Amino acid sequence: MAVNAWRKGLPGLVVATGLVVAALVYALRQDPEPVTPESPAVIEQAATPMAPHAEARTPPPPPRATPPPLDLTRPPEEVPDDNAPKVHPVDLQVIRAKLPDNLYWRMGAPTQDPAELERREAESRRWNELYGKVLSADATVEQIREYYGHRRQVSEDFITFSTEVLSRFGDVLPERDRGLYELSINMHRTRLAELPAQEQDALDRREAQERRREAWRQGLQSP
Repeated sequence: MAVNAWRKGLPGLVVATGLVVAALVYALRQDPEPVTPESPAVIEQAATPMAPHAEARTPPPPPRATPPPLDLTRPPEEVPDDNAPKVHPVDLQVIRAKLPDNLYWRMGAPTQDPAELERREAESRRWNELYGKVLSADATVEQIREYYGHRRQVSEDFITFSTEVLSRFGDVLPERDRGLYELSINMHRTRLAELPAQEQDALDRREAQERRREAWRQGLQSP
């Protein structure tokens, strides 16, 4: 009888179990997604700052100033270029017109002409070779006079050139350049003062060298 009763109640149990399962499925569908530390809701909440009790309103930015209209009737202002080459205040053409035969133009004037640079180099070598003969007492009297005459003319012309530059452009020259011209004048004045003694010393050494040579020749001729 108990078995028959259980069999008679089995359909009702199955139906009840089905209803419970259906209710659980429905409840799970209605519940929100479980919140975990990695869930988007938690991340969004952590990234959003808590609003203060009294919300502070940011003042609107000031309106942009409207640029003035371009005045096309006026020429544009020149912007100084720091990389532009500086113009030297000394006008060499003015100095050259006043001193056309000054040795500065042959020896010291700025140039990039290869032929002129080669000529200057050759002339410098010639004077250096002559100076070597003067020092070794092998130069003739004429060569000694020529060498020291050239030294004298160089110093006099460079003094004249520097004096003319300072006279015409000294007020607009940079202090450093003005000092270099003044130094050149003083240096060449010192050289001019020393030249007479140097020339006489060269002549004396040549004369002494000639006496020694003459004595040597006479010694060879004596029995």
